[in-house]
Amino acid sequence: MMAGARPRGVAVSSAEPESLGAVLRWIVRHPVDALARRWNYKSAVMSSLVRSLLFFAANLAAGLDAATAAMATEFTVRFLTAGFYGALTQAFRRVEPAVAGLLAATVLLPLTAHSIELLAHWWRGTPRLASSLAVSVVFTVLSTSFNLFAMRRGLLIVGHGRKTLLEDLQAMPRAIAAFLGETARFCVRL
Repeated sequence: MMAGARPRGVAVSSAEPESLGAVLRWIVRHPVDALARRWNYKSAVMSSLVRSLLFFAANLAAGLDAATAAMATEFTVRFLTAGFYGALTQAFRRVEPAVAGLLAATVLLPLTAHSIELLAHWWRGTPRLASSLAVSVVFTVLSTSFNLFAMRRGLLIVGHGRKTLLEDLQAMPRAIAAFLGETARFCVRL
């Protein structure tokens, strides 16, 4: 599926589990190692920037003040949480078959992320909450699919085998093209 096989030469840590069950057990039994110590600053930076702009655009019809408040709320919530979501996605990057890791990540991540997001924006009084969350959920499924694809290739990861954020960004055009190609092939097979 879209998660794709891990290309040769991509460095991985032997501490990372490779089966879906092992990853889930690792996250539950060792959340500090699996999520906190692997807090992914790359995900925190990229996600908070992109998603705050999505919330701004979705709330602009309610006025500039409402859009700005929604953007600030989303930026704050995402910056604080997206590093953990990136660690969660990274935990599934070695799972074989790849489709099992993709399905787990695209179900667990939205459930976790959007529950917190809903509470934060409900508390803050974001006026166009339903449409904002709908856009955010769709974006999560797409971005998690791409991030897992990239992480299986050694991009956007922290810890063992990492590159700098700048090196990751330089590799993005090629990774995006490969992701789109693999997604198109998958859709044709359907």
